[in-house]
Amino acid sequence: MDIDQARTFLRDNHRAVLVTKRKDGHPQTSPITVGLDDEGHAVISSRETAYKVRNLRRDPYATVCVMNDAFMGAWVQVEGPVAIISLPDAMDGLVEYYRQIAGEHPDWDDYRAAMARDQRVLIEIAIERAGPNVQG
Repeated sequence: MDIDQARTFLRDNHRAVLVTKRKDGHPQTSPITVGLDDEGHAVISSRETAYKVRNLRRDPYATVCVMNDAFMGAWVQVEGPVAIISLPDAMDGLVEYYRQIAGEHPDWDDYRAAMARDQRVLIEIAIERAGPNVQG
C-alpha cells in the first residue's frame, strides 16, 4: 500500500489506535479518532495534559493503526513525525477535524469554548510510511 492509498482509507475510516513511546521506550497505546487534513497529515485531537501528548513532545514520532467500522477486514498503518499545535493556533484545525469526522456542529461557539476549556491540541502526523504491503 502506498501513502496515497492510505490517505484515501483515512478519509473514510476514523477508528484507530495511536502508538507513542513512553519515557522508558516501551509503547503506550491510545484508542483515538483520526482524520486527514488538507495537507495530507493524519490529525488527532487530544488534551494538552494527556500522556500521549507528553510522549510526543519528548519523542515526536507516532504510529497509527486505522480500522474500518466493522473492526475485522480492511485496515491501514501509517507512521511519521509529529507536530503538536496548541491553542489558540489549533482552533481552526480542531474545527476542520470535527467537520471531517462528524459533520457540522450544532453550536460552533460552544464547541470552541469546550476546546479551550479542555485545553485541546491538534496532533499532526506527516505520513512517511504506510502499510500493510504484504498479507499474511
